[in-house]
Amino acid sequence: MKSFYILLALAVGVFVPLQAGVNVRLKLALGNDPMSAAFVSFAVGTVVLGAWVFSWGSGLGGLVGAVDRGPWWMWTGGVMGAFFVASTIVLAANLGAASMLVWVIASQLMAGVLMDHYGLVGYAVREVSPLRLVGVGFLVAGAVLVQKF
Repeated sequence: MKSFYILLALAVGVFVPLQAGVNVRLKLALGNDPMSAAFVSFAVGTVVLGAWVFSWGSGLGGLVGAVDRGPWWMWTGGVMGAFFVASTIVLAANLGAASMLVWVIASQLMAGVLMDHYGLVGYAVREVSPLRLVGVGFLVAGAVLVQKF
């Protein structure tokens, strides 16, 4: 079953550079404004997710009590997503797809290792090991090589 999720992650990973490139094109069509492009991207995504939730999900029934069922910071994911999308529009246009991705992925891996080590935001604790650090080091070294060459 885990292999299904790995394949899904690989498939979804393709969307990151594709989405950034699509949004760069949208930015150009919107007068070279990355914030407007991010807004339109999120607006379209919101409409699609809304249709999904109301067609196949639970609707907004769970939203009413959700305020009391978790920490305040659980509401910040959308803010982080908006910052991510707006930033990838700027980064992709200035660094290219490969450099943008490799630096974003390197920082994601570093943050993930720390979050796992400390069990932050509800992750199970998975302590940092020397081999995990070697893996992070290889990815950062790869980022340098991709950026330089």
